[in-house]
Amino acid sequence: MKELQTAEQFQEVISSQKPVIVKFYTTWCPDCARMNMFIDDIVNEYSQYDWFEMNRDNFPDLAEKYQVMGIPSLLVFQNGEKIAHLHSANAKTPEEVKQFLQSLTA
Repeated sequence: MKELQTAEQFQEVISSQKPVIVKFYTTWCPDCARMNMFIDDIVNEYSQYDWFEMNRDNFPDLAEKYQVMGIPSLLVFQNGEKIAHLHSANAKTPEEVKQFLQSLTA
């Protein structure tokens, strides 16, 4: 997963015609560390998406704009619009993340 370092990079990435997934996380979040243990397999399985991550603490304005209230959160963007959001409460297991990703194509 590529780390987005600037708000400009974020805007460029989410403007893609292809759906992209941005994981918002922090370094101090236990659920983020847990997700990191399983997310690589999911990224490989769902390679039709481009995957990125952002440290929420470095971008509080973007987190607020896109209603990232909990972390980790997976946000799906296409053409500059948020089209789906997996909130932290529902992103604790690989099964929950896969179920969310499957719902995108249903």
